[in-house]
Amino acid sequence: MKSRLMIAAVVAALAAGGAYMALRGQPSEAPAAAAAAPALQPELQALLANYRKIIVLLADEKTLNDSERKAANQVGQSLFHENLARLARIQPLLAQTQALPPAQRDAADDALLSYIESAPDLYDADRLAFREVLLALQKLAAADQTLPAIKLHKRVSEDLAALEDIEKQYDKEISDIFSRFEARAITPKREKWDDYVAHLRKLYSREQIMKDYGVIVPYPEPPAAAPAKETFGYSLPPKTVVLTFDDGPHGSYTEEIAAILKQYNVPGVFFEVGQNVSRYQGESKRLIDAGHAVGNHSYSHALLSKQSGDKLYGEIADADTALKAADARRSPLFRFPYGARNAEGMAVLSKLGLRSVMWNVDSMDWADPVPSSIANRVLTTLSKEQRGIILFHDIHDRSVKALPMVLDKLIADGYSFAGWDGQDFNVPKGAPQPEPEKIAVSTGYANSYAVVIGINDYQKWPKLRYAVQDAKAIRETLVGKFGFDSARVFTLTNGEATRNNMLAVFHDKLAEAKLKKDDRIFVFFAGHGATRQLSSGRNLGYIIPADSDPQQVSVDAIPMTDLQNIAESLNAKHVLFVMDACYSGLGLTRGGGGNAFLRDNARRIGRQMLTAGGADQMVADGGPGGHSVFTWTLLQALNGKADLNGDGLITATELAAYVAPAVASVSQQTPAFGSLPGSEGGEFVFQLPAEAEFLSAQSAQLPADAIALNSKLDTGRSQQADGNTVTIKNLQGGEQKIAAPQPVDASARQLAQRANDKGLQLYKEKQYAQAEAAFTEALKYRPDFGLAANNLGFVYYKQEKYAEAARWFENTVQIDASRAIAYLNLGDARMKLADADKARQAYASFLALAPNHPSAAYAREQLKKL
Repeated sequence: MKSRLMIAAVVAALAAGGAYMALRGQPSEAPAAAAAAPALQPELQALLANYRKIIVLLADEKTLNDSERKAANQVGQSLFHENLARLARIQPLLAQTQALPPAQRDAADDALLSYIESAPDLYDADRLAFREVLLALQKLAAADQTLPAIKLHKRVSEDLAALEDIEKQYDKEISDIFSRFEARAITPKREKWDDYVAHLRKLYSREQIMKDYGVIVPYPEPPAAAPAKETFGYSLPPKTVVLTFDDGPHGSYTEEIAAILKQYNVPGVFFEVGQNVSRYQGESKRLIDAGHAVGNHSYSHALLSKQSGDKLYGEIADADTALKAADARRSPLFRFPYGARNAEGMAVLSKLGLRSVMWNVDSMDWADPVPSSIANRVLTTLSKEQRGIILFHDIHDRSVKALPMVLDKLIADGYSFAGWDGQDFNVPKGAPQPEPEKIAVSTGYANSYAVVIGINDYQKWPKLRYAVQDAKAIRETLVGKFGFDSARVFTLTNGEATRNNMLAVFHDKLAEAKLKKDDRIFVFFAGHGATRQLSSGRNLGYIIPADSDPQQVSVDAIPMTDLQNIAESLNAKHVLFVMDACYSGLGLTRGGGGNAFLRDNARRIGRQMLTAGGADQMVADGGPGGHSVFTWTLLQALNGKADLNGDGLITATELAAYVAPAVASVSQQTPAFGSLPGSEGGEFVFQLPAEAEFLSAQSAQLPADAIALNSKLDTGRSQQADGNTVTIKNLQGGEQKIAAPQPVDASARQLAQRANDKGLQLYKEKQYAQAEAAFTEALKYRPDFGLAANNLGFVYYKQEKYAEAARWFENTVQIDASRAIAYLNLGDARMKLADADKARQAYASFLALAPNHPSAAYAREQLKKL
């Protein structure tokens, strides 16, 4: 087998300079040299580091795919040019060394050459990195005719000859045993190239080298799949719509609608009837030229579900032929007239490579003659769906009049407008993006309600310290993170939380709200709990109102059976009780999950409960931020830790699967979870909102006590987990195994967002290495993700890797030149690198984009320093 070390000569040439950082962990083998010329040794070590990195990048180049090879070459070129700059710095340092007094000069020269010749931690191939240094030293010695200079010249020349022999040896068959060299200052060790490369890979990885230089190779595109059977719009991101127009082109209305779309700078998809395409020549091409997509709506708008054979095939294929004749750029999208399709029609689409696109928001503009009514219908439907494909028709005057009403409202509400990009429906790059919305509903919920109760000041029971603070934090999380309407979050604290008031919230407030079958209700209680044994021997748990008497628990406390009855009486799809109190005694049923979780879950009633602990257990107070340990863990779970399958959704089961073992690992509590009688196996679901924070110096991180507890919680939970399954208490005190449902399918864009959100969570806990890996994962899914690029740069910055940070901030502004905070971060990184000109330019760009930003005064102060 031929040696792969033929690249050694190329690498040696590339190594004509240095790197951006000193070799980490490389011990100095030349203390005298460091003492005599302190600036030279770090440059040499960095020179070696870059040389090694180039080898790691290129050693097995034939195994790389095109994207990986291109990225490796790009970074290799960066290393090469850095080396050239470093060599330019090393040469004057060598000259300065030769100008030292004779004793210091000779000691420095000897130490330098001894390091190159015989440092025990250098492989033979490492010494090739110093060829240009030896040549420069040889030239300096040749210019001096003194006896020490002549001796130096001879020694350096022997070293260079030895390097030539080393290079030749690497060019031989790997199977050969290296022959002994002549005795020279450098004695070859005869190591094999693969051994050397394996050694280097322990020091560096190709991916890390490239990432440090601002390059991440994205995941390969998945192979083209068969066209999706149906697209309805439910899978679009929140507050994203696709505008579609059927039955055209029309002689005048299509042009008017295109003008409106241009005015609002939004894309559309036009499903055209084949015979109309032939009638209005040029209209399809004008739409495509304007950035819209043109799809197939059959040739004659026939009811295709009643067609078969050649007639069915012709309706679809003939329209496609007409569209291709109008403009070859026509999209592969198809919409069945009337939405009526059959299996044979779907098979025809698959054969022709077409994709069926339906809708989930029907304007009914074909039937409703009133434009304002059409607009209201669309907006009302979207207020429930929160996303979707909207069906209009570009053959009616009323559609032209209704469209601006819809667009005005959707833009004001922060909606994005997706178009067809050739692969999927996505918001066009550069399109104005609304601020990330608060998710008001999730997985089909209509309205979200909550009852939040916290009691510190009991009249006759011992007072508590943290319950009210816990309740306030839960309320803030529901409203601020998950988009619950504050008017629908009923809160009782301290003296407000009497027995009558608590029951009135359930029986009166929620009754007045006129709950719908697709609503959800979240109930949180923080306060005392109690357990009493009935005459039958069964335990019954109670929650304790503020006015309860310890001697009259069975009379003026609220038994779990009452909550069970309340849960069954509520006209809502899913109800979840979370009780930060300890008691026992409640029945439960079990539910299950499967691959079609969201679809199935939407059909099932869910009544679930998570409690802080069982009978005779004390709630552990003293958690971070003035919270109980249970509620602190619950808050961390809702912040994303409970998304155990990584699909952006937190089910009640996932919540329990994180909270219960985590709390049990750091306290004497054993939280319990189960479904209440009457439940049909439905799951309460939280949808995590997309995070949009661009990390900067102003980004908050958790205090030390919170980070320490979170670390214990994560470790304790993982130690109790068996893969995806954990064993926890059920509501009757027995044990049960629970696991997260199968993750919901996600696009690369969604996976990138989730990885970024995970990175932000890790950053707040100062887990920088893990955060770096998460942001890297986000950029593999989506290379143009400016948010993740900035955040990766800032994690580098926090680790004091300023050159790497600067590269990723520069990547960020290349992706999105309007992102002001990235310029501020870039300025800070350039300041750390003492690059005054680039720092000044970055700060100036930040101020130009955001003159009133809270950090504007800081940027101006930094400019004054420059």
